[in-house]
Amino acid sequence: MKHLEGSSLLRIADLEPDQIRYLLDLAGHVKAEYHRGARPQRFAGRSLAMLFEKRSTRTRAAFETAFGEEGGHPVFLSNQDIQLGAKETIEDTARVLGRMFDAIEFRGFAQESVETLARHSGVPVVNGLTDAWHPTQALADLMTMEEHCGRLPGLRSAYFGDGRNNVSNSLVVAAAKMGLHHTVFCPPDLAPPAEVLEMARSFAKASGATITVEHDPTNVPRETAAIYTDVWVSMGEEDSAKDRVRTLSPYQVTEQTLAAAPEAVFLHCLPAVRGNEMTAAVIDGPASRVFDQAENRKHTIKAVLLALLGLS
Repeated sequence: MKHLEGSSLLRIADLEPDQIRYLLDLAGHVKAEYHRGARPQRFAGRSLAMLFEKRSTRTRAAFETAFGEEGGHPVFLSNQDIQLGAKETIEDTARVLGRMFDAIEFRGFAQESVETLARHSGVPVVNGLTDAWHPTQALADLMTMEEHCGRLPGLRSAYFGDGRNNVSNSLVVAAAKMGLHHTVFCPPDLAPPAEVLEMARSFAKASGATITVEHDPTNVPRETAAIYTDVWVSMGEEDSAKDRVRTLSPYQVTEQTLAAAPEAVFLHCLPAVRGNEMTAAVIDGPASRVFDQAENRKHTIKAVLLALLGLS
C-alpha cells in the first residue's frame, strides 16, 4: 500500500483501493475507541487550520471534535477572518499556514484553491468540500454502507437527483474503486460529467464494479442495498431553485422508491429538505441511516488525519 503519511486528500480518486480499505478499517477502530470512552490524545501538541469559504455543520463539527478531543488544537478561519484570495494570494496564505500548522482543511468553492494549498503549504491538506469533490463524505458513505449492508464489493447502490454535484461525483468514483454496482438516477441535463464517468469506469475495470446512469426513476433494481439522495439546490445555486425543483421532482425518494428495493437503507449527506429530495416518511423512517452516516464523518475524518500525520 502506498504510504499516506505526509500526503494530502484532495479527491477520492487520489486514493488507491487498499488505501480506502485502510482508512475504513482505521475509522472503524477509532469509532470503537470513541464509543468506549477512549481518548488517546494522538493529536496532542499539533494544530489544524480549518479554512471555510462555505458554511457547514457536519464538516466543521467533525474536524473540530475529531482533532480536539485527542488533544489537538483546531483553529477555525472563515473568509471573514483571513485574507485568503483577497488581499493575499492563496499561495502566500498556504506558505504562511504551512509554517504554523501541522495540517490544513479547506471547505470552499474552487477545486483549484485546495490544490494550490496542497502544492504550496508543505503540510497535508484535506478537502472538506469543493464544488467538484467531497472525498471525506464519500469515505463516511462507504463506512455507513459497509456497517449496515455487511460488505462493499458486489453491493448495489443508487443515487437519486443531481448527478453532477460534488457528492455524486465522489460517490461514483468511490463505488468504482471499491467494487460496487452503482447507478445514478438523474435527468439527462444533470447527469455526471463525462470525465467523471470515464474516470470511474476506468477504475471499475479493476474492481469489477459497474457504473450506470439511468433516467427512469422507477427502474430501481430490487436488490439495491443503499439508496442515496442529496439536496436539489446546492450552495451558490439558489437563483435556480424553482427550475431545479421542477426538474428533479420525478427523482424524489419516496416510500414507493424504497418499496421497490425492500432491503435498502436510505442515505443522505445532510442538510435535508423534507418534501423535496425525499419525503419525511423516508428520512424519518426505519430504513434511514442518515444520522449514523453523519456520525461517521467524524470517525473517517479522524482516520484521515491520523494517517496523513503518520499517527495511525
